[in-house]
Formats: sequence, structure tokens, C-alpha cells
Amino acid sequence: MTKLTIDGIEVEVPAGSALIQACEAAGREIPRFCYHEKLSIAGNCRMCLVEVEKAPKPVASCGYPVAEGMVVHTDTPMVRNGRRGVMEFLLVNHPLDCPVCDQGGQCDLQDLSMGYGGDSSRFRETKRAAKDKYFGPIVKTVMTRCIHCTRCVRFASEIAGVPELGATSRGEDMEIGTYVEHALSSELSGNLVDICPVGALLSKPYSYAMRPWDLKSTPSIDVLDAVGSNIRVDARGAEVMRILPLANDDINESWLADKSRHSNDGLKRRRLDQPWVRRGGRLVRATWDDAFDAMATRLRGLSGDRIGAVVGNLCDAESMVALRDLMERLGSHNVDCRQDGADYSTAHRAHYVFGTGIANLEQADAILLVGTNPRAEAPLINARIRKRYVAGGPAGLKVAAIGPRAELTYPVKWLGDGPEALADLGAFADLLRAAKRPVIIVGQSALTQPGVLAACWKIAQDHGMMTPEWHGFNVLHAAAGRVAALDLGLVPSGEAKGFDAMMGGGVDFLWLLGADEFDTRRIGADTFVVYQGHHGDAGAARADVILPGAAYTEKNGTYVSTEGRVQHGELAVFPPGECREDWRIVRAFSGVIGLTLPYDDLDAVRARLAEVNPVFNEAGARPSFTGDIPAPEANGAISGGAFEPWFATYYQTDPISRASATMAACIVEIGPRLGAPLTSQPLQIAAE
Repeated sequence: MTKLTIDGIEVEVPAGSALIQACEAAGREIPRFCYHEKLSIAGNCRMCLVEVEKAPKPVASCGYPVAEGMVVHTDTPMVRNGRRGVMEFLLVNHPLDCPVCDQGGQCDLQDLSMGYGGDSSRFRETKRAAKDKYFGPIVKTVMTRCIHCTRCVRFASEIAGVPELGATSRGEDMEIGTYVEHALSSELSGNLVDICPVGALLSKPYSYAMRPWDLKSTPSIDVLDAVGSNIRVDARGAEVMRILPLANDDINESWLADKSRHSNDGLKRRRLDQPWVRRGGRLVRATWDDAFDAMATRLRGLSGDRIGAVVGNLCDAESMVALRDLMERLGSHNVDCRQDGADYSTAHRAHYVFGTGIANLEQADAILLVGTNPRAEAPLINARIRKRYVAGGPAGLKVAAIGPRAELTYPVKWLGDGPEALADLGAFADLLRAAKRPVIIVGQSALTQPGVLAACWKIAQDHGMMTPEWHGFNVLHAAAGRVAALDLGLVPSGEAKGFDAMMGGGVDFLWLLGADEFDTRRIGADTFVVYQGHHGDAGAARADVILPGAAYTEKNGTYVSTEGRVQHGELAVFPPGECREDWRIVRAFSGVIGLTLPYDDLDAVRARLAEVNPVFNEAGARPSFTGDIPAPEANGAISGGAFEPWFATYYQTDPISRASATMAACIVEIGPRLGAPLTSQPLQIAAE
């Protein structure tokens, strides 16, 4: 640790820290444009000037290391004059676009020019202009506003791992671009807009839509993947205008994946806003009473074994526990959350969650990926792995994978295409045993094949991944509602029918709770189908009764992330038309058929959640696993073929993103290039 004095305050910071970090530790605000705590230091803008005693001139605090006994002043005439001069130079070529710029009201340049700039400019010459660049359907450019801070260049190279941005020419002629003009192919490109300190990079879907002071912001949880990213939903009236990340270093840091950020336009398209009932082979508009009457009539006389329910990927825990309770009152245990046929062991929670934890991936020194492409299934987890690779270099992290080949933004050794490769990891097995923090990540594609879960657990045990200090076994889920469903026991056992058994006429009454990710032609022709959801997707097309539910931005809901972290999303806007919160729909129907569920408000439902599984009492906490954990039972010998990619395209994986015009544009302009091979060096392993 290093001690120094800043404006008369003695602080102690780790050796090697930048001076700007020490100033922040002392509670002093230092203006900056190029510096970002998650990026490497560039020292371009010189806005962060401070005065260091015995130094002949002001120093840029972002690139100046601390030293023992250093005395620093952050607000002296020398510092103020230096910052005014820097600001004057930055504004020399900046256009007077503030009244029409989308960055207005949230612009670092506006704020810092007011706080640290001068009141006049001595520049009278013609301003420089730059041609706008094409960056694709997500990022809009106004390059005349660019101040060459290079945050975007560093983010693309260091965090996203897609080094497509750079600078051409020098001095006044310098411009940021992609060299050869094309759409950015990163699934994290929307973050460029967040880190740009001026209005040079803007959100194209949000262009000229709204001013920030007109929006109401609500903290919530993203459900378009299973990472559990913390988000801020900005809305005006009944419409979600944009979705931005909330910083949480344990989960998503300061970033958000493009699908999660820009699918919000899908929340207002193809919506179900009132009940429908099928009459004479056609769906017709109906009232809630009509819909409930049709359901009650069909249920009359049915035994419990002829009634079933399938839970979808975006469901909140409240709706799932309500449906579970209703099914039990109907005498049925035929409730399943596995539309994809994945094999899980629910004997212990460590068998089906991301046990290492997202943040702890930064300590890993060897990772084995089995049947997963984290870049498409969980881009922010992929970014964590890349962060660890960049921090440690090729000698710091080794990654091997079994499954379909893809570019994962870091070097990967491909061991095979299917489960047969689990029997012999080759030289990588020795590398895993020698590692101090080895990790295995098992994807959903692998779990659809028999025996893989038990085999991967055995690999973790045999290669030192299970110690009192370290838990290296991880299941990477792709569905936001899956872990909560497993916590609630929505995997049939014993005589209860699973998903496959309910298809093809296995039940006479089938309730689809937001279940759209399967071929509905598998449902028996005579099966009466109730679809409860918020979009007119595959499940709604097959339904005999449609019950309009609320999307995740339109209700207070509980979600459990892939690492087992319980989090609460909040209502940002009210649902359209006659849509209702899903648990309330189930509760209302239970009263119609005389099987009233014993809860009337959200607190009572959440109390029921905690009664079913105490983990729902531990909101915000990530589970940790220590001691001896029993191995999951094998459901058969490994016999499957090659693992298949889990998503046909990253940009459309659920009813919301499939309804999004922005995501459709991304598929046209980016989709074919997403994951294309880059010029990275293959991982080298000796003695193969």
C-alpha cells in the first residue's frame, strides 16, 4: 500500500494505482473523457490534470502512478487554467449540436464544460468536419462530434474482443472507423454508446425518440438470457423507450448485451392484449369470463393424470409457483420446465447452477466448455472469460471446448464435437490437474444427451475442481426462468409425466405458461391447449384459449439467474389492454373452479415461494458450495451424437426478440458475420 496526501487528506491505496484512483479514494472529483475504470489507460484527453508538488507542470492523473509521500492538489489556479485550456481545445471543432443531439442532458462534454470550462473561445477559424461512418443497425455515428478519446476502440478490442475499430490519419485529420465500412459484428456493440462521452456514438433505434428528463427510470432484471443482468428500464407513459445497464460488478459490471438492450421495441409488437377462445376452428375475441368458462368446461370430469402444464423460458417464479399449486389441487403433478428435453439432477442445487460464480471466473486459470457457446448464450459471461484471458495473457488462462466450433473472442483448443470427447481430454486433462482454479462449464446442448451431466461432474471431481476453497462445476443456462423452475421442483418424477410424455395426446388438457420454444405440432390433435403469455408466438397459434399475461417490464417478478442468484424485477409500465400479471390470472381461475389458491397479494405469493424453497428468502445472494456434494445419478450411458448450436441466431431466441424489428435488422446485417473466425492465435498445448 502507498500513502499520499491529496488536498490535505491522507489516503492509502494499492501500489501501482493511478493518481486519479487515489483522488477518487479521497473523495475528490476529477474530470475525465478518455479514462474509464474498465478500460486500459490512454491518456488522450488531458482533462484530468492535477498539480503534484515538486513536479514542474500539471500532470494527467489517469496515467501517473502514485508514489509514497506524494502531495497532490486538485484545485489550484494552475489546475483550473490547465483544464480550461484543454476544454477550449476540445471545443475548437465541436459542432453546436446540443439542441438536437440525443446525448443532450446526459453528455459528459456538456457537464464538464459547464463545470470546468471557460466562458469564451479564442478560435475563429473554420471548424473541422468528418464524414459519418456506418456501424450497423444499433450504433449511429456523428463523427464531427468525436473528441478522439478512443474509448470505443479500447472497448471493442479489450472487452468485446472484436477489434474492428481504430484510427486513421493523424492530428486534425484523425478519424475513428472500421477501416473497411461494415456493420459492427459484436454482440456487445450497444455499450459503445454508453461509454462515448460525447454525442459521436448514439443509439440508432432510440434516435430522436425522447429526452432523458422526460423518462421514468425503474431498476429491474433482464430476462432475455440467464445471466440476470441488472438493468434500468426507461419509460414514458405506457411505452418502454430504452433499456440500459445498471452497474453490478458481481454480475454484468457496467455492460449489457445487445439483445437485452435493444429488443425493447418487441415489447409493443405482436402483443396479446385480451383473451381469445377458439370457436368453430377459429380464434375469436372473448372476455375473461368466456375464457375461464371454456377452460372450466373442458376440465370437468378430467382426472389429474390427463392434465399437464409446460413452463416457458421467461416466466417469473411467482407465476410458476401459482401454476404448480393449481395443478396439485387439480390432482396433477405433470408440470415440466424442459421444453428442450434437457436432463437435470435436482438432488442438489450445485448440480444445476453456475457454481463458480460469474465474478470468480476472473480467478480461473483453465476452463473446459462442454456443449456451449457462451458468446451466443451468455455474452457477458463470455466477456468475463475474455477479461480473464486479457488480464493473464496466454500463460494465464487456457480454454478448451467440446462442441460446435465458433469464435469466442479468445483462443480455444477444440477437443471434439460431441460427448465421446469427454472420455479422453488428451493433454488438456494434465493442464486441468495442474491448474489451481480449474473450471468446467456445461451448456444446454450437452444436457440434452444422456449421461453427459454425470460425466462432466466426474471430470470436475477427478481434475481438482471440487475443493473446500474452490467450486469449479457450472451449468450455463440460456433461459431466465429455468433455475427458478428447478428450485420449485418443476421436473416430474415417479409416475408424473414429463414434457415428452405430455406430447402426442399424452394429456387432454395442456396449460402452456409462456412456452413457445418447441414444435407445437407435437401436441396431440385432440388436446385442449391453454396458452398464457404476452406475445402471439408459436404457443398462441396452437391454443384453444389464450390468456394475455404481462411481460417482464410490466410486473413485479422474481427471477433466479444461472448462478442461482435470486433477484426481483420491478414494474416499469402497466401492461396493455386486458393483460394481467400471470400469477393473478392463475389465482383468478382457481377461484372460478372452486380451488382458490391461498394468496391474494404479491407478499403472500413470495411467502409461498419461500415455503416451497427457502432460497427465495435470500434475494441478491449467490450460493456457495463447500464440502462433499453427492454426484448426480447418470440417466444412462453416453450415446448421443455431436452437440448442436443451441441458438440458430443470437438475435432471436424468445417471443420478445422475435417481435423486435431491431433484432430482425441485426440478423440481416450482422447475423451471418457474428462469430466468424477472427485473427486470434490457437491455443497451444504440448504433448498432443
